[in-house]
Amino acid sequence: MAAQAPGSSRETTILLADWLFAQGDLEGAAAPSFDDRGWSRVTLPHSFNAAETGGGTYYRGPAWYRRAFDIVELPRGRRLFIQFDGAALVADVYLNGKLACRHEGGHAAFRCDVTGALVRGANLLAVRVDNSFNRAVTPLGGDFTVFGGLYRPVSLIETDDVHFDLLDYGGPGVYARVRGIADDRATISVVAKLANDRLRPNRTSVLARILDAQGREVARALTAIRVPAGSVRDVTLDLRLLSPRLWDGVRDPYLYRLVARIGPDGDEVSVPLGVRTVRADPEQGCLLNGKSYPLRGVNLMHSARPGKGTAVTDAEVAEDFAIMRDMGSTGARLAHFQHPRAAYDEADRLGLALWTEIGINGMVEDSAAFQANAVQQMRELIAQNYNHPSVVIWGLGNEVYSTEPIVEQVLRMLQAVAKQRDSDRLTAYAHCCQQDDHPKALISDIIGFNRYFGWYPDQKGTIGEWAAGFHSKHPERPFGVSEYGAGASILHQEDPPRTVVPSSGWHPEQYQALYHERNWLELKDKPYLWGTFIWVGFDLASAGRHEGDRRGINDKGLVTYD
Repeated sequence: MAAQAPGSSRETTILLADWLFAQGDLEGAAAPSFDDRGWSRVTLPHSFNAAETGGGTYYRGPAWYRRAFDIVELPRGRRLFIQFDGAALVADVYLNGKLACRHEGGHAAFRCDVTGALVRGANLLAVRVDNSFNRAVTPLGGDFTVFGGLYRPVSLIETDDVHFDLLDYGGPGVYARVRGIADDRATISVVAKLANDRLRPNRTSVLARILDAQGREVARALTAIRVPAGSVRDVTLDLRLLSPRLWDGVRDPYLYRLVARIGPDGDEVSVPLGVRTVRADPEQGCLLNGKSYPLRGVNLMHSARPGKGTAVTDAEVAEDFAIMRDMGSTGARLAHFQHPRAAYDEADRLGLALWTEIGINGMVEDSAAFQANAVQQMRELIAQNYNHPSVVIWGLGNEVYSTEPIVEQVLRMLQAVAKQRDSDRLTAYAHCCQQDDHPKALISDIIGFNRYFGWYPDQKGTIGEWAAGFHSKHPERPFGVSEYGAGASILHQEDPPRTVVPSSGWHPEQYQALYHERNWLELKDKPYLWGTFIWVGFDLASAGRHEGDRRGINDKGLVTYD
C-alpha cells in the first residue's frame, strides 16, 4: 500500500504481508541466495514468543525475517529509507546481503537509508532480531514478559534527495513549539531539519502552515535556506496564530496540524499541534492552561492481546484508550518504555495527558555502552513524540533498586538530555524503594511514588497518611502517586473479602474493589497531588509471576487480559 500527500514528493509503502520467518540464529540468512523455502509465512505485526507462560519459560533469543520487494527504477535524485516502528530488542537490518543499519532498543521507531544497496528489480530485505537479555540495552529489568519480533509495522519511504531529516532519532524532522499564548494570539516556533544528500549545495524554501481541525489554513510562514552538500541544516520559522483554541485535555482536546513543505512540490511532513501550557505547583497540583487539572488515570504497560503479545493493531490500541477514557481518566502513564505512535495519537484526540518514559527500570549497568543506549532512547522518545500535545511529562525511569552512585549519575545524565532536547516539558521519576527524600527522588522536575499501602504487607499505614506526611515535610516539592493497586481474579469471589496474601493463589475481586474505594477516598481531596495512577489499567503478561488464578499474569489490572 503506497501513500502520497497531494503535491508532495514523499511516497510511503507499508510492508505488512508476505514476510518469511524462522526462529533461531541461522548462518547466512542475510544473503539473497539463502534457502528460506521451509520458513513460515507471517504478516506484521508479529511476535515470535506471544504465548503467555509462567515461570520465565519463554523464548528469548534471535530470529530472522525476510521479505522481497521490487524496484522498477529509483530515479536520479531520490532516496529510499526503511522505517521500523518497533523491533524487539536489537535489530540488524540487511538489504541484498549488506548491513544497512543496527538498532539497539525494542520500543522506538528507527530508519535506515538503503539507497546505496538497492538494485533494479528484486531486492531482499533480511532482519535479524534478538530479544535476549543484553546488558548494554535498557530495560534490564521489569515485571513484564519481553516479547520479541517485528511487532510493529515496517514501511518504505521514498523522498527527494533534499528532504526533512529522516535520521533524526526516528523523528519527523519538523518540530513545533508554542512560545507564547495570549487571548488573541499564540506564537508558534517551528524548527525544520533539512537534509541535503546531493553532491552540491542546494538553495530552496520551506513553507510552514497551520491548519485548523477543519483543514483550513490559519497561519503560514515562508523562508529560504541554503543547505551545503551532504549535510543537515536547521531552519526556524515563526508563525502567529490568531484567536487560538486551546488543547485543554478532556475538557476540549482541540487539535491543529502543522504542515511543512520543501519548495513548491518537495518533501512534506504533517504533525499534530496543540496549543497549551502545563505546570506542576506544590500546592495546586497539575495546572493545564492555568486551571486545575489533576492527572487521574491508570498505568498502561502495553496494548497486548492473548496469543499476540504486543503485536497489536492500531484499532486495538484505540480500543484500550477508549476504555481508559470511559473509566473517567484525565491522564495516563505509559510505562515502562516508549509506546506505539497510535497511543500518542489517541491521547491527543481524547485529551488524555501523558507521562511517557524510557526503559530505565529496576537496574542500570555501570558501562559506557549502557549509558549511551539510555541517552539514545531518551532522544528517540523526545524526537518521535515532541509534537504530541498530550505528552506533558518525560519519564527518566522507574524503581531502580540500587543505591550505588551510578544510579544518580545515569538519572542526572538523562535529566540533562531531556532538558536540552525539550526545555518546556516536565520530567519525572517513579521512586519506590528507599526513603522518600533519597537523592534519586530529587533529580527530576517532579516526582512520582510507587506506593502499595493495603496490598504489600511491608508498607505500613495508609496512602492518605503517607501523602499528607510527605507534603508536610516537603511543601516545596510537587509530587504524585505513580503506582498503587491490588490484584484480582474474576474467578475468585469472596464477600466480605479477607485480607489477601499477594503471593498466594487467592485474589478475590471484592478485595481489589474495596482497596480502590478506600484509596480513592484518601487521594481525591488532596489538591497538591499532581497525579495519581492505578497500577495497572489492564492485566499484563509477566512470565515471572505465579499468583492469582494462573501463572504468567500480573492481575492488578482493572480490565482482564482478554
